[in-house]
Amino acid sequence: MIPTIAPYPMPTPARSGPAPWRADPRRSVLLIHDMQRYFVDRFPADRSPGRELLANVAALRTACEALGVPVRYTAQPGRMTRAERGLLHDVWGPGMTDDESSRGIIPALAPASPDAVVTKYRYSAFHRTGLAATMRDLSRDQLIVCGVFAHLGCLLTACDAYAHDIEPFLVADAMADFTPEDHAMALDFASRSCAATPTTSTVLAWLDSS
Repeated sequence: MIPTIAPYPMPTPARSGPAPWRADPRRSVLLIHDMQRYFVDRFPADRSPGRELLANVAALRTACEALGVPVRYTAQPGRMTRAERGLLHDVWGPGMTDDESSRGIIPALAPASPDAVVTKYRYSAFHRTGLAATMRDLSRDQLIVCGVFAHLGCLLTACDAYAHDIEPFLVADAMADFTPEDHAMALDFASRSCAATPTTSTVLAWLDSS
């Protein structure tokens, strides 16, 4: 089961790692990761980190749509069978139902088209999905990741992007997690091994300057 999430300050960016990448609107896809009510409702919307999470993900989406950057969303399907859920069941239990009030992406970020939603069954948005093929079809080799949870799906998606030679960006203050320690761990690991970890303002500046 997902633990109770207490408010915590949105962390400062992780130290700069070795990756020299800058997000480019001609190369990027924005991935809004698992912003379903089942997860997001666990964060008070008027307190950190939920307040910044919602504002910064929305700002990234607005900028990317204005610049023609493709936007994709991940969403877990809800009411998975025991076989579909696999080992996730052993760690997290049966998971969400298929009730739209739980499974749906929050209204403030609702996708314009169902075709933009990647249905995922494991942590990584690349596992058993068509995301890698979609990015090849779009001739895109950068992935800007925001959403929840930083040390689980967001981090594992970044690791998988790296393995596909797709440059990943974990946006430090456009993610949230169970605890500040989990959030900081995700940023530290990613910055040292597989991803850039810029702030929202930095990503927006990069996109605008390109």
